[in-house]
Amino acid sequence: MTDDWCGWREAAETALYGDEGFYRRPEGPAGHFRTSVHASSLFAGAVARLLAGTARELGTDEVALVDVGAGRGELLTGVLAAVPAGLRVRAYAVEIAGRPPGLDPRIEWCAEPPQGVTGLLFANEWLDNVPTDLAEADADGVARRVMVRRADGTERLGDPVSGADAEWLRRWWPLTSPGDRAEIGRPRDEAWARAVASLAGGLAVAVDYAHVRESRPPFGTLTGFRAGREVRPVPDGSCDLTSHVALDACAAAGSAVAGEPAEVRDQRAALRELGVSGERPPLSLASADPAGYLRALAASGEAAELTARGGLGDFGWLSQRVRAG
Repeated sequence: MTDDWCGWREAAETALYGDEGFYRRPEGPAGHFRTSVHASSLFAGAVARLLAGTARELGTDEVALVDVGAGRGELLTGVLAAVPAGLRVRAYAVEIAGRPPGLDPRIEWCAEPPQGVTGLLFANEWLDNVPTDLAEADADGVARRVMVRRADGTERLGDPVSGADAEWLRRWWPLTSPGDRAEIGRPRDEAWARAVASLAGGLAVAVDYAHVRESRPPFGTLTGFRAGREVRPVPDGSCDLTSHVALDACAAAGSAVAGEPAEVRDQRAALRELGVSGERPPLSLASADPAGYLRALAASGEAAELTARGGLGDFGWLSQRVRAG
């Protein structure tokens, strides 16, 4: 690391994905934060049902499952254990870190999504880690690029935002008052469009904490995480660097590629449609089957966490269908 100034996108790219980057650490993401995948096996079960439904829509018993931002393969491992008998799955883990030892040999480990596959592409908490530049409105209301010093996270304002980034801000996140900040989400739009384009047919889903144009946070959302705690974002490789996703902008980019409308809803609605409701089991089960009641009660607690307001249930689900050629 050096003390020279650069934009946040460049700094985060090195801090997260460089040779000594945060995401190359052996403990993986699970060592620092808890996603829906780690919260409950019910999440993998829901994805397995989504995969099976995608196969039925495609009229096939053999589909691909592409996990983008696969961590250490936890979601794929859970889905493969939950898929219904008779459904053949070609599993791909897309991740920059090396393949972890002991992973199911059916899972192919790759740095980029495979091209031309048919099935389900699933990206859980991936887009929030696609680095973006930051912009801040100066005293005159001019959107300027935020520069950062890698070693300690100190910031200063740079040149006015111009070109495609300025157009993105005007369309998706206009800055109206001095001090307003935004994450310029154009790299995420482009990353999502490439992911959608990799499918020859099926469904692409991105799950993330998100916002839409009508409710953008006025000062942005960039933050850091380390060992389960939120910390000041410093691009020195010592912490995760993450920010909420302008999911409506990503939806427009993916829809333009697929030629099909996209759908954005919250995780609460998406999981309930897939059979994860969080409803408590009937008390009558306690006397008829005490052990079954306790299992159902534990599952309802896990489902409640996955669908909770103010928590995981508020995550956005962006679904993009890709019509098979």
